[in-house]
Amino acid sequence: MMPKRHTGVKHPRDPAQLAKLIVDIATGEVDDRERTPEGRGVDPAASAMGRKGGKARAANMSAEERSRIAKNAARLRWAATSGGGT
Repeated sequence: MMPKRHTGVKHPRDPAQLAKLIVDIATGEVDDRERTPEGRGVDPAASAMGRKGGKARAANMSAEERSRIAKNAARLRWAATSGGGT
C-alpha cells in the first residue's frame, strides 16, 4: 500500500509557484508537515477513535448486517454509474 502524501501545504500546479514553494520549504519559511490534531483544533482522543471507527463498527455487526450494508452500497454505486435513481 502506498503511503499518503498529503501534507498541510497544498502544492500549486504552476511550475513557478511550485518552485517558490519548494524554496520556502527549504528555507524554513513554510512548514511542509501535516498539522497535529491539536494544531487543527481537534481533540486528540477523538481523532484516535475516528481512525479505528470503521473496524470497530464492523466488529460489532453480525455477518448479515455487514452483508446487507454492502449490498445496499453496491446497489447505490451501480445506480450512480448507470444514471439510474434509487
